Amino acid sequence: MGMSPKPIVVRPKSLKAKMAAPEVDLGFRWGMVNTVLLVLGVLVLAGGYKSLAGGSLTLAPVLLVTGYCVLIPASLLVRGSGSNEGE
Repeated sequence: MGMSPKPIVVRPKSLKAKMAAPEVDLGFRWGMVNTVLLVLGVLVLAGGYKSLAGGSLTLAPVLLVTGYCVLIPASLLVRGSGSNEGE
């Protein structure tokens, strides 16, 4: 009973060989307006959770809904004026 030979494994010499597929531009740009809206949304969420922990049952939901439903989506949907380089 003979042993079968080990299979030959060929690995690429670099990661560039794996990532040779061309990058597709989806038209999404991230600009300063997007960054400001995202930071503002995170700050509003932090304020909402802080007021929720403090016992505010009126201000906390307003801040949380504004952060999650208005500011964070707006930061993703507003078309930024950044460079044409996409990811």
